Amino acid sequence: MSESTSGNQASGPGHGQLSLWDTVSIIVGIVIGASIFETPPTIFGNVATPWAGLGVWLFCGVLSFIGALCYAELATTYPRYGGDYVYLSRGFDRCIGFLFGWAQLAVVLSTSTGAMAFVFGKYSAGLLGITDDAERDLFAVQAGVGAVAVLTIMNFFGVVLGKWVQNGLVILKMVGMVLIVLAALWAPASDAFSVGGHTVGPTAPGIPLAIILVLYAYGGWNDAAFVAADLRDRRNITKALLLGTVGITVIYLLVNFAYILSLGFEDATKFRPTIAADVMTKAFGPFGGKLIAILVMASALGAINGLIFTGSRVYLSLGAEHRVFALLGHWNATLKAPIWSLLAQGAVSISMILVVGTDTGRNGINDALEQLGIRNIPWGQYFGGFNTLYAGGAPVFWIFFLLTGFSMFALRARDPHIVRPFELKAPWYPILPIIFCGMCLFGFVSAINYAGWISLLGFIPLFLGLPLYWLSGLGGGQPEVKMTETSYPLADPKPAPDDRFKPRD
Repeated sequence: MSESTSGNQASGPGHGQLSLWDTVSIIVGIVIGASIFETPPTIFGNVATPWAGLGVWLFCGVLSFIGALCYAELATTYPRYGGDYVYLSRGFDRCIGFLFGWAQLAVVLSTSTGAMAFVFGKYSAGLLGITDDAERDLFAVQAGVGAVAVLTIMNFFGVVLGKWVQNGLVILKMVGMVLIVLAALWAPASDAFSVGGHTVGPTAPGIPLAIILVLYAYGGWNDAAFVAADLRDRRNITKALLLGTVGITVIYLLVNFAYILSLGFEDATKFRPTIAADVMTKAFGPFGGKLIAILVMASALGAINGLIFTGSRVYLSLGAEHRVFALLGHWNATLKAPIWSLLAQGAVSISMILVVGTDTGRNGINDALEQLGIRNIPWGQYFGGFNTLYAGGAPVFWIFFLLTGFSMFALRARDPHIVRPFELKAPWYPILPIIFCGMCLFGFVSAINYAGWISLLGFIPLFLGLPLYWLSGLGGGQPEVKMTETSYPLADPKPAPDDRFKPRD
């Protein structure tokens, strides 16, 4: 038997090994990255009162919960590898699904992985006392590349090792969150919730910017749908999505409450990326600052591992159904992992770290753009480096998020008789999907307004996927890689022949 199989062997994909806790751990690990430790001052600075700031975090948590309800219907109805890839391919067109999968590899997931790796490297350098800017940046790149490489290789050894790593990192992350709350209770500020002299100026972006930043902090919960086929009980995807979003909302509210309680609202509005370290240092001295560095590093590693694990499943489905990426559709029966998908994702993420994380790489990109008559990328804006790249790619993320919301309506029309283990009933349908689509539209418009012309950083790679899709169809028919049991021929208008697709009585 070949080591690389399409997945319809007993050892292939789709034989669930993820429990409910494992799936919640993936969601928490991906979502809680670095934003909660760095962006709250910017958010508090754009609202008038501490309660308004906490209200923004709660409001965005509710929006995420609504989105999770929508994804719960999609993921339980179509429990395939790839999540959004499947919904977009079946709901609209194979080309839309292809572009989604390509965008995850070329823009969205790889950029997020690279950004988290750079955060890990930056805090590692700080923990080791590296203060010289050039040395710190070089070390951050080296540590980031190492983190992605090691975690990618660990995921070669199947679902079990990958989930153990994820669970361990999330437990460490939760311990750190508890420490932040305890630190605030140990050394609270006097009159912490007083507004003091803080005002929001008439030219400040205000609530809209606060909302978009908080939505960014909640981003990634939907990635659990990518691994729906890995769940032991695929009905647990609903519980995982809902528990994950509720749990994250509670954590975010507690941590932000702790920031205000410890530092006072007026001080918490002062921009600096060290608010969590300031809280811990106030309570525990310099040792507290080192603890927070370890916490952020663990959070970054948890996000990286979750992105690697879930993203590889998107490329597995993409490769199984599109000839140009057929290699990515192979499942290694010996290691029980999508080795080629993992390698592709790791290679793209590491390349981004090496290019965006170094002066040589950034200057090289600008030199190439200059030759094409395109303006240079303002790497110092949008908080610099990977944040600039992420700002450029954010509109691509939001446009596909919006299309996934629309796919609920398309799939209801296309598959009216399909058995939906979790189904939104009237009046929640269509109200909740409409709210979710409205959130995504707001995110897309806000991301475009924020990024301006550098949105091209996301859209140019996206549109390069069109000739790749054309090349994928040159041979005619489906790729020679057999369809996995966790997929189905999306070009076929007939529902897949399994019990879930039987008409209702």
